[in-house]
Amino acid sequence: MPLELWTFLIAITLLTMTPGADTMIVIRNTLRGGARDGLVSSLGICLGLFVHATLSAVGISAILLYSATAFMLLKTIGALYLLWLGLSSLRSFWNAKRMHQKAVEKKPFSFWTSLHEGFLSNVLNPKAIIFYMAFLPQFISHDHSALAQSLFLALIHFIIGMIWLGLLIYTIVSTHSFITRKSVRQSLDAISGVVMIALGIRLFLEKR
Repeated sequence: MPLELWTFLIAITLLTMTPGADTMIVIRNTLRGGARDGLVSSLGICLGLFVHATLSAVGISAILLYSATAFMLLKTIGALYLLWLGLSSLRSFWNAKRMHQKAVEKKPFSFWTSLHEGFLSNVLNPKAIIFYMAFLPQFISHDHSALAQSLFLALIHFIIGMIWLGLLIYTIVSTHSFITRKSVRQSLDAISGVVMIALGIRLFLEKR
């Protein structure tokens, strides 16, 4: 395997394992609807990588990178989306507090809801766009199609992302009896809500 590909694998693995908005959404949705919810949300997140790879290859990301207006618009939309998800988690927390049942029931699983939540959380993340724009070209050869190479690298990132998020989901599901306790579930809803709101505010306040 070429040294450049090993470098990419190491860097992309470390990036994938770094907690962020995508991680919080997977945790939130796994707690909400179980392993299926978490896995489909992860699929949506990882499918978004191909969008970033395509944009990077055709140069559209450069417009977002160097246009203050376009960048601010995308950043604002992404921040508002994180805030909305965070507020939804806090609403679940407050609703659960008003319930008197011993365990918190899971919400019905919806494939498309989980998929689009994961997909949008990744596609609307300007950090991912900038990362792909700045990082991928270092591994692109001018002798071959930039789009094909970008999609291949995104595929590697997709596989690593699904494996890592799958392990995270397995960890959550394996502690099922602990997680489904009312007090624990309420606390996790509150924590995930606060973290996503904080990430949204941080994203909104970050300088270009």
